[in-house]
Amino acid sequence: MSEDDPGEQPTQEHQAPEITFDEKFYPARPKRFRPSARRSLRRRLADRLGGEEMADSREYVEWLVEESMLHDANRLATQLSGTGSMWQNPFAHPDPRAALERASVWFTAYPLSFVTRQGESYLAALADRGLWEAFRRIGIDAVHTGPVKLAGGLNGRRLTPSVDGHFDRISMNVDPEFGTEEEFRTLCATAAEYEGTVIDDIVPGHTGKGADFRLAEMGYQDYPGIYHMVAVAPEDWDLLPDVPEGRDSVNLDAETEAVLERRGYIIGRLQRVIFYEPGIKETNWSATRPVLGVDGVERRWVYLHYFKEGQPSINWLDPSFSGMRLVIGDALHALADLGAGGLRLDANGFLGAEKSAEEEPAWSEGHPLSEAANHFIASMIRKMGGFSFQELNLSMDDIKVMGESGADLSYDFVNRPAYHHALVTEDTEFLRLTLRTAMEMGIDPASLVHAMQNHDELTHELVHFSTVHRDQLFEWHGEETRGEDLAEEVRQTLNARLTGVRAPYNRTFTTNGIACTTATVIAATLGIRDIALITPEERDRIKDVHLLLVMFNALQPGVFALSGWDLSGMLTVDAASVADLIADGDTRWLNRGAHDLRGVPDPSTEGRMPAGRSLYGALPEQLADPKSFASGLRKILEVRGEHGIATAKQIDIPDVSNKAELVMVHELTDGQLQITALNFSAEEIAGSVRSEHLPGGSVLTDMFTGEELGTVDDLHTFSLTLCGYSGRSLLVTPPE
Repeated sequence: MSEDDPGEQPTQEHQAPEITFDEKFYPARPKRFRPSARRSLRRRLADRLGGEEMADSREYVEWLVEESMLHDANRLATQLSGTGSMWQNPFAHPDPRAALERASVWFTAYPLSFVTRQGESYLAALADRGLWEAFRRIGIDAVHTGPVKLAGGLNGRRLTPSVDGHFDRISMNVDPEFGTEEEFRTLCATAAEYEGTVIDDIVPGHTGKGADFRLAEMGYQDYPGIYHMVAVAPEDWDLLPDVPEGRDSVNLDAETEAVLERRGYIIGRLQRVIFYEPGIKETNWSATRPVLGVDGVERRWVYLHYFKEGQPSINWLDPSFSGMRLVIGDALHALADLGAGGLRLDANGFLGAEKSAEEEPAWSEGHPLSEAANHFIASMIRKMGGFSFQELNLSMDDIKVMGESGADLSYDFVNRPAYHHALVTEDTEFLRLTLRTAMEMGIDPASLVHAMQNHDELTHELVHFSTVHRDQLFEWHGEETRGEDLAEEVRQTLNARLTGVRAPYNRTFTTNGIACTTATVIAATLGIRDIALITPEERDRIKDVHLLLVMFNALQPGVFALSGWDLSGMLTVDAASVADLIADGDTRWLNRGAHDLRGVPDPSTEGRMPAGRSLYGALPEQLADPKSFASGLRKILEVRGEHGIATAKQIDIPDVSNKAELVMVHELTDGQLQITALNFSAEEIAGSVRSEHLPGGSVLTDMFTGEELGTVDDLHTFSLTLCGYSGRSLLVTPPE
């Protein structure tokens, strides 16, 4: 794989054809053209207790087939094939603004952390009309449910737990721990009553070790084609490590990985090992124990997993196309059967892997197969009347390329660590660099999901700077700095300021980032070392900084997303309360504390995360207090919605007179200009703002208060004062 900047390579830009069909005249994806299908009319219930696996047991194999996702995918496809409703929606090109008009402010939920009443399921709680009333008052118009399908694995007929927060899906069934399929449909219906949308998940990159993987191990029909798995000849089994008692596979060390590559079994080491942990995960390959096949042949397999050992990777270019059929079937189920309006594509940047030159790592990131597969998945979702977004922690080059034909929206992995860096250093230089780089590369911020906290860590890998552009020189602190060195400095600064003795309540998460909440990032920034002793005054300071970060994310084009941890002002949980969960190094459980948005009098605790401390309280009491976080959030979103900032165009990130200041200039859909000005420091700042895009003589109006703040002079400049940790949204009215 060439490490050259793709931007320097000659390319022929694809020109979309002139629209000559109904997309030009009618709204995209009308509801009446949403196809529908049911996964099955009759379904066996899984025997969750006992039953040994036996490849020579016809009944057991039939049971696995009935439980498999590939089997369900085939059932769904037969109901939808040949129907006119499959041809009523445009699908060729991503349409981020159509998605934004449908849902631009998202609540990102997490099933294990959402507090429910006794006897109430997670999905039933999300459908609570009181909750949706609060969402409507605040300005939230979509809910991302998070993963709710059965996940983990199968040992015989016994379910084994999820190894990655339910992102190791093994079935299209909703996990009974979270509710039922009917409750999911009720949630979608309730959301529609409040003009909202429900966003579900699919995982194109891997599954768990469920029925599909067990059938693949047995060599049953085309199931091995679902995965990147290779049967090792018995005479080479001595190359494989022994599988410890009680386990079904073991991770390969680097030496074994290299030997198997030389023998022609696997493509060898990849560009990086995600979740690297010595003695636990040293490579992206694992070997199974001997497994008896349906043909009576015993096999040992070596399989690829980008993530954890229990997440075998899907093969998107196997001749059987079994993996593709499984993933598309999962998407059809969410859209046509359950009623979701959008889908998140998880781990969709890792769908292609190819052997490279000798001694070089395999090509596994930015691979054209990932682009092609994403185009395929996203087109099917649009064809079904939905939209999609991707969590693609790769370079901006990859985000741009995959956004041209793939998902409608992409998660903003670059600017999030940048605005946290601006906060902890009181210097927006790196944030201005990331914003300008995206603009120069032609990445439309309206196509991005600007998020606060979600279920994961604060990712600070900064892949754009540390991989593809590692040798490119960037202007940094007045000097030319290599991208790799710049990324490392930012990471080290974030780690030093947000973890360790300064903030023992936050922890690093392997090499990926920091396990924290937005509130604990702010607490560390403010010098608070013991979050158990936060005073009311400190809570109010945290709230004010939190609203500053809301303004950065919400007062620019694109989706604004926040979680229950943000709405409640949650702190990280005590490490002792999740000691078993973080024992293998997965510190993210610290930032996943249970939170109560509704003020439930009899909360259920069984099977849920331990509760963390909430600084802001439940939504009903917050909305009754005009000085609360939720009330402040509501005012920001009112300005965003009234002026259509979500669908605006970002046209300038001007230089600033104070390093703590950030200014973004946007062109609204009606042609007027809007300015977002923010102060990332505790001190009041005053100075001038200059942008060539500002017409001389224009009047500046505060969008929150309606107050006139002056005019733009003939040098395209105006004066502005910002209090500490505050921001303003300005409307620019040109002279008549």
